Amino acid sequence: MTEQKSAKELFRSAYENRYTWDTKFPGFIADIELKQGDEVFTGKVRVNPDMSVEVSGIEDEQVKESIYTQMRDVITHRKRGNFEQAHGKNEFSLGETDSTGAMEILVKGDAMGSNYKIRGTEICQVSRVMGRVAFTIDTHESMNTGEGYIASRYDAIFRNPQTGEVTNELEFEDDYEKIGNYYIMTHQVVRSNEQGQKTSTEFTYSNVKLLEAAVV
Repeated sequence: MTEQKSAKELFRSAYENRYTWDTKFPGFIADIELKQGDEVFTGKVRVNPDMSVEVSGIEDEQVKESIYTQMRDVITHRKRGNFEQAHGKNEFSLGETDSTGAMEILVKGDAMGSNYKIRGTEICQVSRVMGRVAFTIDTHESMNTGEGYIASRYDAIFRNPQTGEVTNELEFEDDYEKIGNYYIMTHQVVRSNEQGQKTSTEFTYSNVKLLEAAVV
């Protein structure tokens, strides 16, 4: 019972140490530039107070969808969640501690078959199986905002859960700036290696304005 509590409490403190936007988050608007290879696309992004996303000014539907998906992923990590609602029913136990000092947190009862590693008070690895895809995300560097941490350099490896074959590898580098009272992503580079096919995509957000301060 003590192990169960300690694993849960260790994970909870890391979960609650993530930097998230509070309930007063007003949303923001920004100019977006996406570079992929020799191609450059520019448009506008709006994130509303309810966390919905609008992308405008880009005619290429695939690029528009790519920006929308990227911003939805960002919001997923910045959106404040309640630990008990998200994880209250799960059972936690401690696994191995690896050579870097990261401690394995094993979870029973999670619908997505998630397991984690924590280092200090940060979640440094997430492993999940979602249907026909398994993935592991490892965080290598993070930014301390004073109000929680933000992963700034991390990678994701996707596998076929049946065969263990690697289907895609992604490397991320993120930059955030404080705009008003909130940290907002201003730059992200994503390097992909999908079965030997290498691509690099760069997202740059500029003229970021919180909606309460923006002329909308």
